[in-house]
Amino acid sequence: MERENAWKKYSEEQLEELENLSDSYRKFLDKGKTERECVKEIVKQAEKAGYKDLAKLISKGKKLKSGDKVYAVNMKKSVVLFQIGKKPMEQGLNILGAHIDSPRLDVKQNPLYEDSDFAYLDTHYYGGIKKYQWVAMPLAIHGAVAKKDGSVVEVSIGEEDKDPVVCVTDLLIHLSGEQLEKKAAKVIEGEQLDILVGSRPLEGEEKDAVKAGILKLLKEKYGMEEEDFLSAELEIVPAGKARNAGMDSSMVMAYGQDDRVCAYTSLAAMLAVEKPEKTTCCLLVDKEEIGSVGATGMQSKFFENTVAEVMNLADGYSELALRRCLANSRMLSSDVSAGFDPSFAGCFEKKNAAYLGRGMVFNKFTGARGKSGSNDANAEYLGVIRNMMDQEHISYQTAELGKVDQGGGGTIAYILALYGMEVIDCGVAVLNMHAPWEVTSKADIYDTKKGYEKKKKNA
Repeated sequence: MERENAWKKYSEEQLEELENLSDSYRKFLDKGKTERECVKEIVKQAEKAGYKDLAKLISKGKKLKSGDKVYAVNMKKSVVLFQIGKKPMEQGLNILGAHIDSPRLDVKQNPLYEDSDFAYLDTHYYGGIKKYQWVAMPLAIHGAVAKKDGSVVEVSIGEEDKDPVVCVTDLLIHLSGEQLEKKAAKVIEGEQLDILVGSRPLEGEEKDAVKAGILKLLKEKYGMEEEDFLSAELEIVPAGKARNAGMDSSMVMAYGQDDRVCAYTSLAAMLAVEKPEKTTCCLLVDKEEIGSVGATGMQSKFFENTVAEVMNLADGYSELALRRCLANSRMLSSDVSAGFDPSFAGCFEKKNAAYLGRGMVFNKFTGARGKSGSNDANAEYLGVIRNMMDQEHISYQTAELGKVDQGGGGTIAYILALYGMEVIDCGVAVLNMHAPWEVTSKADIYDTKKGYEKKKKNA
């Protein structure tokens, strides 16, 4: 039952493909450090591959036929792609679904203040993080500022070599005796995650002169007033590019690989498939890290509404046809799994752990403890998946998220399963999950992309 290391099986041609895919993936990560940036890059790649804006086709009354490619965007934070198949949509879709949001620090609506000649931005952390990991490291500011006149300004500070970076400060070791006695969850608390953004007073200002200097810079570069923070979405993320990791460059170390490693491989697979039997779909959504809530999360009606619009332009819409389409669909919920780490072996059950370098990971169920909150995939569906992976010589493994009573986690799988479709979680194993810098294996990225692609080609 033990799975062989995937690196042992690759030909020279496959190794070249693997490196090319890894290069493209790292570039994607660098361009997409927020959901908005991811959607922008995804649309760019989709349009290059021949995908058309569904909204424009609807407005023109265009019809869809087999082979047509369309996409739809939801509030600039979620996106879904379809390629119309030869079979009627009522027979179901082949779906890849991932999320493009990642843990981070969000700037509050009234954030800017001065204290002891320092200017700070107050933050609220997003998703599950170990707060102590986010201090004393270079951080960047990404996001958008919506002004009262309706204009939106994109912000990116800290990624270019000439850019300054920002940070959360930490207490020096010499004075940290009491701090080090605290539990890890309390060493740095949420309200301490304020971002140091300046220390130079603006000439001629007497009160809050450092804050005034920051506001002057924001005004000059972005035309931004302090009140514009009220309608801004600014995200604090680690500064710096995705890198090869390991002296042998066998891994990727980068921010946001949960779940952009699965989002990217899903996108790459979607763009590679041509003329499918069943309509294919790639669904990339927001808000998974906080429960898939809100208008851009998986629990919204965006996906269902868009499928209805596509059916209306393709086979013709009816409520019954839509229900049959969704119930007859099959989905790979593309999300990461916890990679086995020998340094913390006690948290894993080794026979049922995911190992870096052993291929695509299938999680029959996620959830916590007694499978609470999980989607537990049918054995028959997993049997179909096994057969397909073996026929295509794709390295894969099965895993659980740590020991039974250790903790747990969830994905978007259970939400799509509500339609009655077959759904299973699968993706790439990750070390340092939810840390500012996460680690994946290039071998797993390569086999996961191939697995997604083969699933798209096979009903």
